[in-house]
Amino acid sequence: MGSINSYKDLHIWQKGIFLVVKVYKLVKSFPQEELYALTSQIKRAAVTIPSNISEGYGRNTDKSFSHFLDISRGSLNELETQLIIAKELEFISDFDSYNEVLSLITEESKMINAFSKTLKN
Repeated sequence: MGSINSYKDLHIWQKGIFLVVKVYKLVKSFPQEELYALTSQIKRAAVTIPSNISEGYGRNTDKSFSHFLDISRGSLNELETQLIIAKELEFISDFDSYNEVLSLITEESKMINAFSKTLKN
């Protein structure tokens, strides 16, 4: 892993943290009655992305790390699906932020895929 001394040095982890912040800002405008429903699920899905990256890094084996990257990738898909649902339910009014988050999800997914392939080789 070269000059990587901590999971915090990983770009995929840093991008995951950035994504969490963007998601939290996006869901602030959701209806109050959704606070413990879809809003909560969206936040949890977002938080699990960098969390699983850091946990996988801490396992100290490429196989285990790869497994946790797969979980992060699944959480990205879950997050994207939940955001699409929120848009369809008209909970989202800031479409620029929505599109930015979807782009970040795509970018993070590509980065995780590339990193995962590196671990498997």
